[in-house]
Amino acid sequence: MQKILVIEDEPSVADNIAYALSTEGFEPLCCSTGREGLKQLQKNPIALLILDVGLPDINGFELCKEIRKTSTTPIVFLTARADEVDRVVGLEIGADDYVVKPFSPRELTARVKVILRRCPESPAAQPQPAQEDRPFEVDAERFCIRYAGQLLNLTRYEFKILEILIHAPGRVYSREKLMDMAWEEPEASMDRTVDAHIKSIRAKLRAIQPKADPIVTHRGLGYSLKENG
Repeated sequence: MQKILVIEDEPSVADNIAYALSTEGFEPLCCSTGREGLKQLQKNPIALLILDVGLPDINGFELCKEIRKTSTTPIVFLTARADEVDRVVGLEIGADDYVVKPFSPRELTARVKVILRRCPESPAAQPQPAQEDRPFEVDAERFCIRYAGQLLNLTRYEFKILEILIHAPGRVYSREKLMDMAWEEPEASMDRTVDAHIKSIRAKLRAIQPKADPIVTHRGLGYSLKENG
């Protein structure tokens, strides 16, 4: 059973999440403060973290930054604030998804399953070398993308955006077009949200090949993937 850490200070919310997770075969671990959450993260093999932004001892964004210094465990934010600034900040500091209260525990659990289903294989597995003329390898069934033979740890929307660019190298996609193609509810997203995802994708690509920058910014137009990768 995969352990899901829930850091939420409202007992009723935490209980509902834990129940929904347990009915889907997960093992939920709940705590009400960031300090307790860090201890649980260090003691247990956590598959995914559900993190409330408004904790009593630390802001959830700050806790996420602290966790990202040493861990790539997927993080889903819970928050009562739905404005664009909060969404962009959450994504820029490393969140994999963002759920606004009130929400359906079943929907949250479904999102957890999607995130965990993306790349089920072990990080220790040795990747197959990529061909020089094909630096990207897309596995749509597993929601995985390899770059230069290495597995990318992508969020749901990062995967969708990069997949779109890979399938049409050289084609320029506007921010609006990327939102229409990648988001289930594009009207709920903003241009800056796309920019935040592109920034995060670039950082992950640079971590593998520091001198390469396969994504091209077309000012006033949008983004494309270099035709030579």
